Amino acid sequence: MPEGTIQVLLVGAKGLENTDFFNNIDPFVLLACRSQEQRSSVASGQGSEPEWNETFVFTISEGTSELVLKIMDQDTITDDDYLGKASIPLEPLFIEGNLPATAYNVVKDEEYRGEIRVGLSFTPERRTSRTFDAGEESYGGWKESAYTD
Repeated sequence: MPEGTIQVLLVGAKGLENTDFFNNIDPFVLLACRSQEQRSSVASGQGSEPEWNETFVFTISEGTSELVLKIMDQDTITDDDYLGKASIPLEPLFIEGNLPATAYNVVKDEEYRGEIRVGLSFTPERRTSRTFDAGEESYGGWKESAYTD
């Protein structure tokens, strides 16, 4: 797997389960990529069709294969409710470089619970190497060259 950064555009969701009986749900998303976790803002009162339009950046290292989005409903008095999750494989992103906003299924207890729209872009890490060149005096014989995978 490549190394670099991925940029995640969290657009919105639709068809989410309304777990609040008296009000609209207040959804937010926990985005996880390996050990990194970030949290979206709360779409207060937007119910089962929230919009966020927020961007998140993750550093990708060797072995990273998916982005997991856990959709939650923020509750004031009780614990937040789990609405479902979407797992996005990153291999297509590494191949294409950019994936436009796409709807991914939100699943809970192996059942469809709506969808979430996410756009992705990948920037490979730019590496530098040093090689010895006896004719290069400005670096004492060492010169730097850039390459990408």
